[in-house]
Order: sequence, then structure tokens, then C-alpha cells
Amino acid sequence: MLRHTARALVSRYGRTSASTFTPATATGRCTTSRFFSNSIKAASASVKINPWESFPMAPPDPIIGLTEAYNKDDFPFKVNVGVGAYRCDEGMPFVLPCIRKAEAILNDDDKLDHEYSGIAGDPEFVNLALNFVYGSDCKALQEGRIAGVQTLSGTGGLRVFGEVLKEHGHTEIYVPNPTWGNHIPIFTNSGLDVKKYSYYDAENSDLDFDNMIKDIKQM
Repeated sequence: MLRHTARALVSRYGRTSASTFTPATATGRCTTSRFFSNSIKAASASVKINPWESFPMAPPDPIIGLTEAYNKDDFPFKVNVGVGAYRCDEGMPFVLPCIRKAEAILNDDDKLDHEYSGIAGDPEFVNLALNFVYGSDCKALQEGRIAGVQTLSGTGGLRVFGEVLKEHGHTEIYVPNPTWGNHIPIFTNSGLDVKKYSYYDAENSDLDFDNMIKDIKQM
């Protein structure tokens, strides 16, 4: 087996060190062992191993695909309108001044620490977010018919929400058509039957309001 391995390495890296493959003496054995060790390291370094090679590729996301096409395009006046993120005139990420100001306020607040939040997140943050989104005069919010929790991210929140729905007896969920490409597999992997409702009128580039209301009434 040693000689077969030696032949393979000689074939791969040439015959200049072939004399070291004959383990006639103790010195020869050490030299051979050292050669094998160095050759294996060289072979490993020369081969780029993709750890995800055996995993099937997920369906392409149209939004991410648009960003990839944008990055490959050499047109000097290109504009990426796919991802909802602010950009400067040079196409680089732009952080709003109000965000920088808010970050500075948080960094200067000695009362803030890195203590773990509760399982539902920071309740003060959640309540402020609900009031900001729905308005403090929202009747449903005042009546306690809207609940919120803090999650890791939008995608992470959807996965947790899908599993909560499934755990409490729900079997299906409706998403707008179109929706983000990863939303459907997220809810499918949560055990839910994903259905769609009308949302966007591609022909007129507008909200498909009438069909959306029709679909919602049939849920």
C-alpha cells in the first residue's frame, strides 16, 4: 500500500524525490514519512474543497439574483432597485444620519448592558414598536388583540412564527403573490401548507386591490 501511495504521489508531484520512497533504512523511513506528510499537506492545499458541494442548491431568489446581476453589470450608470436599502450616489450603502445619532445615544447610555433579554425579547422595545407601527390610537392594539415578540431577524421570526402556528393547530398560511422566495420554504419546513393571495398587478404596476380583497374574503 505504501508503494502504491508513493507511485500516486510521484505521478502527482514528479519524480525528483522518488529515491525517498525506498524505506531501506531507518533514515529512509523517516525521509519517506516526512515526504508523505509534506506531500499530503501540499495536495490538501492545492485542492479547494467546497463544504456545501453535497447539498442541493435552493431555488434562486429573484431579488438576490437581481443583485448578483447588478454586481456583474459594468454599465457605469446602473442602479439597483431590488433590495430595500439606502445607497449613496456611488451605489454604496448609506446609513441615515438619524441612525448614526440613535447609535451614538445607545453607545453613551451607561444603563444599557449585554444582559440576556427574556424569551419574548425586550418588552419596552416591543411595546414601542407596536405603537409606532399601528399607532397608539389603534383600537385593536388598545383591546389587546395585537401581540408582538422580538426575534432574531425577519427570516428567523417567520420560522419561529410558523412553528408556533403549527404547534397550536394551524395547518395553512397565506402569503402575498409575489413574496420573497425564501418565505415559502420557511413555512413549508415549519409544517404548514402555503397558499397565496393576490397582491400585485404586474400589468399595471399597482396593487391588485380588488382581487386581494376577494381572496382574503375566501380564506
